[in-house]
Amino acid sequence: MITASAFSSLHDFFSSAAWRVTQSLTLFFVVVFYAATVFWVYKDARRRIEDPWLVMMAVILGIVPPFIGPLVYMLFRPPEYMADVRERELEIKAMETRLARRDLHCPVCRAEVDASFLICPVCTTKLKQSCVNCKAPLEALWQVCPFCETPVDSPSSIALGQRVGSAQIEQSVEDTFDAAAARRRLRSSE
Repeated sequence: MITASAFSSLHDFFSSAAWRVTQSLTLFFVVVFYAATVFWVYKDARRRIEDPWLVMMAVILGIVPPFIGPLVYMLFRPPEYMADVRERELEIKAMETRLARRDLHCPVCRAEVDASFLICPVCTTKLKQSCVNCKAPLEALWQVCPFCETPVDSPSSIALGQRVGSAQIEQSVEDTFDAAAARRRLRSSE
């Protein structure tokens, strides 16, 4: 009798409307979760894989073995997004460009100078020797002018960082001090 009442109560529960609603809601949430995992595989594959055929194969893998396919896809998907790969490649190209450009600076005052400058325009430090024939700027280690094939004087005769026109520098320093003194006199008279 006790077993009959237990079975009848179980039968009543499984044939009730509450059980049907619970079944329907559970099935609905399982289908929504399944559709969400397939959609996630599609969106993730589009961000990680360039080839549309491989994206389609990843989506099929996400569809066919339900709930296991997305897990398998997660194990074998590419580790990076395509946007991250492109960004890294652009950064590398920018660094290579910066290194190739190689900004030149005066060894004495660190002012930016051009490769064609013979002297630094700021501190008048001699940067390069000029060719005696064509007057082109020569690198310190060159033995022959590449522009006119004239032999270059010995590199020891030209020292990088040697001052040119020390009288001109002294004169410009004196002019600077005179200008500063004149400005002080003007300020004090006001």
